[in-house]
Amino acid sequence: MKILMFGWEFPPHNSGGLGTACYGLTKGLNHHGAKVTFVLPVSQPSMKSDFVKLISADVSRGIEKIGINSPIKGYMTSKEYYSEYSKEVLGYGEKRRSPLYGRDLFEEVRRYAAKAKLIAEDEEFDVIHAHDWMTYQAGINAKKGSGKPFVIHVHATEFDRTGNNPNQYVYDIEKHGMQEADKILAVSNFTKDKIIKHYGISPDKIHVVHNAVEFNSNNFQQESFKIKEKDKVVLFLGRITIQKGPDYFLYAAKKALELDPNIKFIVAGSGDMEQFMIEKAAEFGIADKVLFSGFLRGKDIDKAYQIADLYIMPSVSEPFGITPLESMRNNTPVLISKQSGVSEVVNHCLKVDFWDIDEIVNKMLGVLKYRELSEELKHHGSLEVKKFSWNNPAERCMEVYRKLMEGPKNG
Repeated sequence: MKILMFGWEFPPHNSGGLGTACYGLTKGLNHHGAKVTFVLPVSQPSMKSDFVKLISADVSRGIEKIGINSPIKGYMTSKEYYSEYSKEVLGYGEKRRSPLYGRDLFEEVRRYAAKAKLIAEDEEFDVIHAHDWMTYQAGINAKKGSGKPFVIHVHATEFDRTGNNPNQYVYDIEKHGMQEADKILAVSNFTKDKIIKHYGISPDKIHVVHNAVEFNSNNFQQESFKIKEKDKVVLFLGRITIQKGPDYFLYAAKKALELDPNIKFIVAGSGDMEQFMIEKAAEFGIADKVLFSGFLRGKDIDKAYQIADLYIMPSVSEPFGITPLESMRNNTPVLISKQSGVSEVVNHCLKVDFWDIDEIVNKMLGVLKYRELSEELKHHGSLEVKKFSWNNPAERCMEVYRKLMEGPKNG
């Protein structure tokens, strides 16, 4: 089976969990014998040239990557896009490229969709699979040109990203994509319910495909972590945006430090709330207790988890949330928001409402103070996470593809 897949990120050039999920899913699909052609906007130096269409092959994974050169990145807002455009096209920075791409995020999405249509005319494929709103029109164009089945994969909705204050234009694109798709893949029941409630889509059209996690052997010597010589370490790792609840992490840190000053808090990631977080930590008088590491990649992600005595995901609205699985993979206890998809499938962790600062602090201090609790969470969590192989969601996707190819009566 051949899959034409549209997405904005693919590691190592990714800004969040979307790229991680795309990597894992395509690897799982290859395990089941599918050949994936992945179409993405590319502006990385590794592509070596500013081509509109550049093909590179990765034989080991069976995935062909086709890049449409672009300054756009996953999760990018219109404001962030213009900032990047200014640097790369208008020359307001060190980088500069010819003005092939639009000033506006939505113009960029339209251009991408137009290029995708041309690619679809040249490629052989059985099914179209589009990840998140910026690729939906590309998928629609490919469907119109080929007549092939079209699947969209909802990793987040505009309601998740904006704290229930959606951009109407983005919402309209999302809804149109959902209406045009033959099937919708949602990363959780939490997300499926939002699609039904906010977009008016029939439940029968939506299939839940929970995410998974990649496994590796990045182990570090605990004695090398000097930060742990005197203090316990609590970690936030993710995009520093309203969706992820970093402010609740900081409020909990302030309260916890009033009860136990021997804690260090690490904020790993980047996003539009980063400056707010830095200033708020200073305002709270805890700047020396809160460390900002910036965006992490590769082995540094695993090192951050292994440094930590507890990982907290206080997301306000988390469609799934791969980071708790990454933490469990690294033998680190997790405390997660109940307002998340991952809370549906993980049992050996602590769960709390994102807004309940007192309960976050109580459970945090419980893990840091009581070794028995910490060890139980580590032990059972490390066993539980082993069931989250990307081969499983890939198999679910293959089932959806097959039913679509067989015809409407089996869809």
